[in-house]
Amino acid sequence: MEVKKAGASLDSVISGFNRRIAELQDLVIARNMYPASSVTDLSAVDAAVKAMELQVQAIKDRLRDETLAIPKAKKLIDAAVKQQKKLQDLSIYVPSHIPERMSMLGLDTNRCLFPEGSQQNTAFGSLKLEEVPVALPKEKKGRSTPPLWFITAEELDSLSGYMRGRLTVEKINAAINDMATYAEANSQLISAPKKRVAGDSWEKALELRDIAMTEAVKGKHFFLETDMKGPALKPDNTGKAILTVLRHLGRVSETRIGPHRVIILLKRH
Repeated sequence: MEVKKAGASLDSVISGFNRRIAELQDLVIARNMYPASSVTDLSAVDAAVKAMELQVQAIKDRLRDETLAIPKAKKLIDAAVKQQKKLQDLSIYVPSHIPERMSMLGLDTNRCLFPEGSQQNTAFGSLKLEEVPVALPKEKKGRSTPPLWFITAEELDSLSGYMRGRLTVEKINAAINDMATYAEANSQLISAPKKRVAGDSWEKALELRDIAMTEAVKGKHFFLETDMKGPALKPDNTGKAILTVLRHLGRVSETRIGPHRVIILLKRH
């Protein structure tokens, strides 16, 4: 309710009280004609009048407090609106789905880097992890992390409607996060010593090392089409459309090495 309307309503209430008080005063004057029989009634009327006066005063105090609080409330609303606009502007650059990359990599690389026979040791380690925080291993010298070069809404809007389809910035950026996860897992498998690689993954590790040494891939982060297992990037029509968009926007390049389709992550210029 606006201040003027609130003041008008209060004036109406006060006017009603004043009329009631005037009526009670007239009643008191009338009953004073018979003081012997009306002393008890007059005491009750006096108490009622005092109670009404206290209520009116309380209403005035509350209205004054509310009036003083209006400017502060307006400032808070303006600040909240500005903050909301900033968050909306920032949200277009953040993917809606960002999985815990290190936890996902831990699950994948543990399967590759530890043989089946070491299940007892890994089980024991999992129990310890719940009790004692474990520091992440330091990154080896010379090995960089895969690039995370997200797209913007303006870049997506610059594409033709046919290429863009039903893709959104959030879907594509979540796929970029997945690609960095795949590339990091391959990088760890390439650099792992043989004794830490499970037997069924050693063949893939050798293939990845051969691919990494080719002229087109050397020194770059990459993953294979067979690595596309989600959660955001999968080998389906949507996944193919995402890769097409990212190739067009200069986020990835592709090459074929032997039977493998290799997707290379590009860095920001």
